[in-house]
Amino acid sequence: MTRTALFRAAAAPLSATAVGVTALGLALGVPAAPALAAPADIPVVAAPAESAAPNVATDVDRPVRIAVGRFEPRTITPGSVVTVTGTLTNTGPTTITDLSLRLQRGAVLTTRAELAADQEDPDPATAVVPPFQQVPGELAPGDELAFNYTLPAEELRLAEDGVYPVLLNVNGAVDGVEQRRVGELPTYVVQQPPVPTTRTAVAWLWPIAEPSHRKPSGGFRDDGLAESVDTGGRLDRALAVIERLPGGLPAGGSDAPPIEVTLAVDPALVEELQLMAGGPYEVGGEAGRGTEAAAAFLERLTAVAAVHPVVALPYGDVDADALVGAGIPDVLTRSLPGTPDGTAQDPPGTTPTEDGAAATSSATGPTDAAAPETEESAEGAGAAILAEALDVEPRTDLAWAPGGSFRAGTLPTLQAGGVGQVVLGAGGLTDGDDAVGLSDPTATARTTVATAEGPLDVLVADPGLGGLVSSVEEAAGGARMAEQRYLAELAALTMQAPDGTEQTVLVAPPREVDAVPEGAGAMMTDIGSLPWLRPSTVAELSAGAAAPAGELADPADAPGLDPAGMADVVAGVAVRDDLAGAVVGDADTALRSYDAAISRAASAGRRDDPEEMRAVANSLRTFLEQLRGQVTLLAPADGTYSLGSSEAPLVLTVRNDLPVTVQVLLDVRTRGSRGLSIGEIGLQTLAPGERSTLQVPTEVHQSGGFAVRAQLTTPAGGPLGDQISLQVKSTAYGPISLIITVGAAALLGLLFLRRLVHFVLRRRRAAADAAPPAVAPEGAALQPPPNRSPV
Repeated sequence: MTRTALFRAAAAPLSATAVGVTALGLALGVPAAPALAAPADIPVVAAPAESAAPNVATDVDRPVRIAVGRFEPRTITPGSVVTVTGTLTNTGPTTITDLSLRLQRGAVLTTRAELAADQEDPDPATAVVPPFQQVPGELAPGDELAFNYTLPAEELRLAEDGVYPVLLNVNGAVDGVEQRRVGELPTYVVQQPPVPTTRTAVAWLWPIAEPSHRKPSGGFRDDGLAESVDTGGRLDRALAVIERLPGGLPAGGSDAPPIEVTLAVDPALVEELQLMAGGPYEVGGEAGRGTEAAAAFLERLTAVAAVHPVVALPYGDVDADALVGAGIPDVLTRSLPGTPDGTAQDPPGTTPTEDGAAATSSATGPTDAAAPETEESAEGAGAAILAEALDVEPRTDLAWAPGGSFRAGTLPTLQAGGVGQVVLGAGGLTDGDDAVGLSDPTATARTTVATAEGPLDVLVADPGLGGLVSSVEEAAGGARMAEQRYLAELAALTMQAPDGTEQTVLVAPPREVDAVPEGAGAMMTDIGSLPWLRPSTVAELSAGAAAPAGELADPADAPGLDPAGMADVVAGVAVRDDLAGAVVGDADTALRSYDAAISRAASAGRRDDPEEMRAVANSLRTFLEQLRGQVTLLAPADGTYSLGSSEAPLVLTVRNDLPVTVQVLLDVRTRGSRGLSIGEIGLQTLAPGERSTLQVPTEVHQSGGFAVRAQLTTPAGGPLGDQISLQVKSTAYGPISLIITVGAAALLGLLFLRRLVHFVLRRRRAAADAAPPAVAPEGAALQPPPNRSPV
């Protein structure tokens, strides 16, 4: 029987009887703890597609793999009968016959430290060894065989209350050879007093988050979210875990005490689902297929949020440590839901195009009309997104550390952004093991740490229990065995509690938890059905007593986002900040769609996928750099411009394709010529989506052609658009040319006047030299004129 078949078999008793046997049990009629009952309007969630349980590798010495469907009772009391059912699978190449099985136990454990030591060095479970019971049939290679094992609890001789290591031991004859052990599965049995003297309070923080599948422009790069929220997808199953809890829906109809689970929801995920549900949407040029699934998921999430409290994660579930460590804490602030400075959002209907322009434009930004109102709110856009979509008032002062730790330098940014409490793992504190009952008998989930901004409240999530939840589908023996280990941990905590005290525990699985109701849901249900456990809430733990757990631990070896990817994010943020200096009005509000793209790229969910992180961050950087090209100069068609006079302005055309009003500077320079002077025009305001003309004062000193280059820049000097080169021509006289021309004309006039004066003077002298003829005396003879030279 495959694991899928095992889940199918487990579902039958859930619907067949009001007193279910167990979430993974077979319908054998043995009393058990209350099972998870699926409400009539909630479809049964299919198990993941993998076939056989992948949790136990093929072992030559132990070729029989054991999958447990039912292990009862969860707590042994006088008169109990231990019942184990499941399947045996032959993973070897040889037929196995003469199969037999027994449950043997080891020494009692009464503290969590002892339980941890047993995990490091397992008890051989030989303290009490009951006889084997035959399993009818034989196992050919690859075959499965169902088994049913029962044993009166007194035969285990549990002398005192506590946790007992047990071993499910399978013997058989391999290919007819002598009997030997062919399979084994360790687990625990728990014995508690019929009337508990103390109880352990357990609260759950459940993530509804996934790294974004959107492009920086707001469109979809793939349709992975459609798969995740569709029937059988990861998020579909995660939500079904909550729906199937007692009281998980407003009309759940269960008589069992309700189990309240705090949901940690990423606003960016809800926004993405809204965009899909609004349909149609495109993925790679084709129609997306997730419109109906997204709409159904949002409806289900809204119904669950009406019952369970909601915590708003930062927009995009950003990696706070990575952002602060990279020197861009403002990105973190703009993502936080608990401050009006948390403006990052990219609502449906106002998505920018691939080149950065928005579908709708306004002077203050692309999202004014459709975005939730945040200007007058004390909270951020993330809280508004959840309030509008899910009809809830989410908690915004709680920050849940991805990976269980925050660096000390990150906390001041969080506190300034409205965070008053953080959730850390035990490894995030120097004495975190005290808080979870490993180094101290008292487990207290609440503590405080000192920061530069003052004391900070901390809830300590139990990493061991959270890890069990995250790996429940891969646990050796199946989900029921993971649940039994979970109960053993809680039983040990309960046993070691000092008299008159109550242990407090917070279970917070990783963001990428992959679970089904029959696994994680059964663990949640246990806290309401077992008398030595008590359901608690995150709010109750937050208001409870605090105990010291040391100081903040430096997570030097904690996983982070890929460094190359973060370098691209930092480069993109530098472009964004340069553009912000040019925006008229509130830049954070105007650029919130672009800020949302940055936050989605820096999601903590990408820590385990460096290749995807690099690809997404490179796409972000390219997209933001392309925004510079949306404000640009337009060059003349032929590359030339003619000036009509010596002081005619140089008229240039600019275009602003950004969805925001910006102020720009124009830098115009000539290349190696002193014949043209260009003046300054200062800051120029450009309306969104329009062309404008700029008149640049010039002064021509001489006629001719001049090489000119022009470039728009932000007020900080960042380039906008392409630099253009043009040839400026002028036939007008400049001052120097005019002076030369006038001077030459004057000189010519003087020369002409000089010649005229000389001509007049010569005429006068000639006239003076030609005296009147002398009158000869009367009778005197006339003298002939002197001879003239013929030359």
